[in-house]
Order: sequence, then C-alpha cells, then structure tokens
Amino acid sequence: MLELLLPIFGFLIGIIAAMTGIGGGAFIVSLLVLAYAFAPANAVGTSLTTIIFTAVAATLNYWRQKRIYYKTGLVLAITTVPGASLGAYLTTILPQKWLGLILWLMLIPIALHMLIDSGSVRKKSTSTEEKASQPNARSDIELVRSGETILIGVALCFLGGLGSGLLGIGGGVLIVPIMTFAMGMPIHFATATSMFTMIFTSISGVTQHYLADHISFEYALLLALGTVLGAQVGAYTSKRVSSKNLRKVFGAMLIAVSIQIVLKYIWA
Repeated sequence: MLELLLPIFGFLIGIIAAMTGIGGGAFIVSLLVLAYAFAPANAVGTSLTTIIFTAVAATLNYWRQKRIYYKTGLVLAITTVPGASLGAYLTTILPQKWLGLILWLMLIPIALHMLIDSGSVRKKSTSTEEKASQPNARSDIELVRSGETILIGVALCFLGGLGSGLLGIGGGVLIVPIMTFAMGMPIHFATATSMFTMIFTSISGVTQHYLADHISFEYALLLALGTVLGAQVGAYTSKRVSSKNLRKVFGAMLIAVSIQIVLKYIWA
C-alpha cells in the first residue's frame, strides 16, 4: 500500500532535483532505506535508475530554454562516467561510511559558501543574451577551449561521478558547485548542464548496479512517474528565480543532503 505513495514522493523530489540540478538521489536513497527497508546498495541502484528518467525529463525542458552547455557537459561526462562506474563497483567492497564522511566534509563548506555568497549576487535576468554579463561567465565554447579551467573541472567532476555511483546522489551536489565556482558558469546554466551530464553519469552507475542485482525496477518506475512530472515543474520554476535565490535554494539543499549523509552513512 505504501508503494502507491512513491509517485507523490517522486513528484516532490523531481521539483527540487530539476530546479537545483542535484538529481535528488540523496532524498530517494533516504526514502527507500528509511520508509521501505531497502538495503543501502539496493537503494542506491534504484535511485540511480530513477535519476535517469528525472535527468532526461529536465534536460528536455532546459533544451527548450536554451540553458545547456552541451560541449562542456559532454567533456565533463568523460570523467563522471568512469567515476560513477568505479563508485558503483566500490559499493560491493568498500564501507560507505568512509566516502560518506569525505563527501560530508566537502559539502558543508560548499553549502555555506553558496548561502553566504548569494547575499552579494545581484538579481539578473537569466536569458541566453544576458548570461555574459554575469560575474566570471563564459560561453560553452570558451569553457571547452579554456585549457586549465576545463582540466580542473574534468578532474573534480570525477569525484562527483564517484559519489554518484557509490552513494546514489546523482553527482549534482558536487558538479553544480564545480561548474559555478571552479569554471565560472552562471548557476542557472550550471543546474541545467548538470542535469544533462547526469544522464550519462547515471546510466554508467546503473549498468554496474544492474550487474550486481541492486535495482528494484518496480520502485524505480513508480518513483519516475512522479519525478518526470516534478522535473518539468522544477525546470520551469528555476528560470523564474533569481541567481541570488537559486544559490540560496541550492545551499539549503546541500545542508539537507549533508544531514542525510551523516544520518545514513556516518552515524549508522
């Protein structure tokens, strides 16, 4: 009976996932473990399967809004994909508490920086024509040709992929800050590009989890019924939120994810 609530949960998670670019995996994993008694590895595999549908749905909406850096996203996927595969494999041999602690230590300063820095970000339009006027903004092709900047992004995004495969978090909690702070991408375009990149990252992690028999496709599809619709709402809402407020929302989500990581992987 409780399974009938999954589409509703998925809808709410999909809104936040698409709006912030984080994928929503941390919330899905927590839901499956706490409410449906899933083993952590099975929750992770099922979460990543759901995220594929969420990412595709959000990407289609962001494609219509012309907010995706396709070239940059594909380059970053070069390392997020193998990172996700490695993370999924490590779920079978490595205590998740170790990476959970590392990820928590990384997320807290990022979340605080997002919340504090948002106070200094002026409200701006997020249209394609005006993105160049935002601080440190670069176009898609400029980022791909930036040399050191794109190399830093590629190296750091490996960690995002690793966290995705190991913890089922989608990778966006790290990828969006990497795009925003390390690569100078406007946050509205970073969240959209993160969802695009997440398609490849999640598929890679799901492949490994499928081989390890960690996926409940029934639960994944029920959740996806809601996340696909929620992703449309989140993507639509995102374009109407200022950069300042979107940073606040993202920072708040990182705090929530950090708390869940502590409860599930560090104190467990």
